[in-house]
Amino acid sequence: MQSLLTSIRIAVATMLICVAGYATAVWAVAQAVAPDTANGSLVTSQDGAIIGSRQIAQAFTRPEYFWPRTSAVDYDGAGAGGSNLSPTSTEVADRGREIVERYGATPQHLLPADLAAASGAGLDPHISEVGALYQVARVAEARGLDQSRVEALVRGAAFSPGGFLTQDRVINVLELNLALDKL
Repeated sequence: MQSLLTSIRIAVATMLICVAGYATAVWAVAQAVAPDTANGSLVTSQDGAIIGSRQIAQAFTRPEYFWPRTSAVDYDGAGAGGSNLSPTSTEVADRGREIVERYGATPQHLLPADLAAASGAGLDPHISEVGALYQVARVAEARGLDQSRVEALVRGAAFSPGGFLTQDRVINVLELNLALDKL
């Protein structure tokens, strides 16, 4: 009986240290080092309402907004993941045709690759600068703005994520659309 009680005490102590203690330590370090990221990188309106997150894409479909990459999980942060469909799948081909038609792409006006394909997790909040520039004419026309003004906004919002893998510049779609609303 004594060894059973000792085993239970060790199990409880281990759970407290490894679960509660570790989780609390990670939370505290995250709050101290990068509180905005630790709390979800939330974007709020002037009245304090949460609009979205800088880390998760949202479905913008109206013509006066820049559109994000397509999502295999319908932009649901609780279910991140790809479609796991083969490139030869008819469903993938049909989705590709719909995307090309939605953007109005032609052989003379090719659709950038990042707009034609879903991201791996289905939640990528960024598009390439080229992908955003591809949409400038539609957005400017829908808003009644000069294309050069919208293009300047895109170029100003683009940034390089850094690292050695890419030199491409990307744009956060939510932040770009919020800047567009301020024009």
